[in-house]
Amino acid sequence: MKKKPTLRKRLTKNLLSRYRLVILNEENYEEQFFFRLSILNLLIISIFLFSFLITSTLLIVSYTPVKEFIPGYASNLMRKQAIINASKLDSITISYNQSLNQLNSIKRVLTGDIEFEEFKEREFKLDTENIEVKLNSKKIKDDSLLRKLVEQQDKYNFSSNISSDESFLFFSPVLGYISQKFDPSKKHFAIDVVAKQNEPVRSIADGVVIFSEWSLDTGYVIILEHKQGYLSVYKHNESLNNMQGDIVRAGDIIGTVGNTGEYSTGHHLHFELWNDGYPLDPQDFIDFSP
Repeated sequence: MKKKPTLRKRLTKNLLSRYRLVILNEENYEEQFFFRLSILNLLIISIFLFSFLITSTLLIVSYTPVKEFIPGYASNLMRKQAIINASKLDSITISYNQSLNQLNSIKRVLTGDIEFEEFKEREFKLDTENIEVKLNSKKIKDDSLLRKLVEQQDKYNFSSNISSDESFLFFSPVLGYISQKFDPSKKHFAIDVVAKQNEPVRSIADGVVIFSEWSLDTGYVIILEHKQGYLSVYKHNESLNNMQGDIVRAGDIIGTVGNTGEYSTGHHLHFELWNDGYPLDPQDFIDFSP
């Protein structure tokens, strides 16, 4: 009795069995050409063609612009635009943060919203090595030439910038008698300089006007932004000569002394000097004496 062939032998036989694929003319059934194939040959050819198609498709998609037509695939233009947008967003974020800090500083200037303890802590951190020692005028009374030189220099004092080694020259905004000094314990972060009505008010340094408006409490107010984080504030003006966004130079007339606003008690200039959001005593930097 014959043994039945095993499954392996049957598979091998089927794979290696040769077949004839004939192409005939439909009209006269004439043989055009034929192929001798086996199932194994057919599988090998199919795998080769399939691999060739996949490889060709990947190469075409990777190295030709065809990939840009594939839905959901980002084109080079889109990627470049995304990089540009990310760069713009980063710049806008930085500009927004700077503007926000500036607005917060202006808000503190206008409202005086700063605690005395916070001011004392800031004052304690000042670098005393950069602060100039004031000369005692009594010790140089006999030397008139030296006294005159010191007085001329005091007209334009150099401020000590705690964040930079550069010195900053301030111009006196107005000359006159100081009726109220800088007193942070009473939240008076300014000095009041009594002067004649319509006396010119000048910019203390080069800068740009960031605020120029009327206030019910302080009358005509103008705020200038200077280099190195300085802000100068001029209140109770009779009139203003500049608008927001104007660029001014040191010594430019930006307004006139007045008596405007409910908090005003006479013709004077309410002058404030701020640095990085903290008030400074203007008399430490500027001589207001006539």
